[in-house]
Amino acid sequence: MVLFASRLDGETRTLASLFTHAVAAWGISACFYKSDLPKRIWVLGTACSLLPDIDVIGFRLGIRYGDFWGHRGFTHSLLFAALLAGITVVVGFRRGVPGMSPLLMWAYLFLATTSHGVLDAMTDSGLGVAFFSPFDTHRFFFPWTPIRVSPIGVSGFQCTRTCRVEKRNLVDMVPRDIADSCGPVNPTTK
Repeated sequence: MVLFASRLDGETRTLASLFTHAVAAWGISACFYKSDLPKRIWVLGTACSLLPDIDVIGFRLGIRYGDFWGHRGFTHSLLFAALLAGITVVVGFRRGVPGMSPLLMWAYLFLATTSHGVLDAMTDSGLGVAFFSPFDTHRFFFPWTPIRVSPIGVSGFQCTRTCRVEKRNLVDMVPRDIADSCGPVNPTTK
């Protein structure tokens, strides 16, 4: 799986973002791939991998980060992933699609949705992920947290820090002469 790399603090770190969550769903889809499956299945998996972050709407509604409906709360739980996959299959694909049974489709959508919380639990800040909500609202990080947390919202991607991170990502992925044409990067600025 490809994560965006960053060297802003002198060490290589990765940056979780919506792009990363989509790539995770695409990676999971490789385990289920058959050439005759409709592309809409892979689009649905990508949507499921992004949907847990719908909880950021709560910030505008006065819901606190650590609340049940707060960021990385219930929408990042295993139960939410199971329900989302189940509802999607029952409503849209009760009989499955040629080449994929409803149970196999549920498994793919469940894993794609769950991957979001797994990646978030590897980030370097926040309150953790409520994997077992609503039964246990404790939030978890994995012991290894190599992923730099991404700014929340579209406006965060327009900020100076994020532009530097994304430029550094570009530097890590393309030849130096192409990246240098985008202007200087100060790797010591956070």
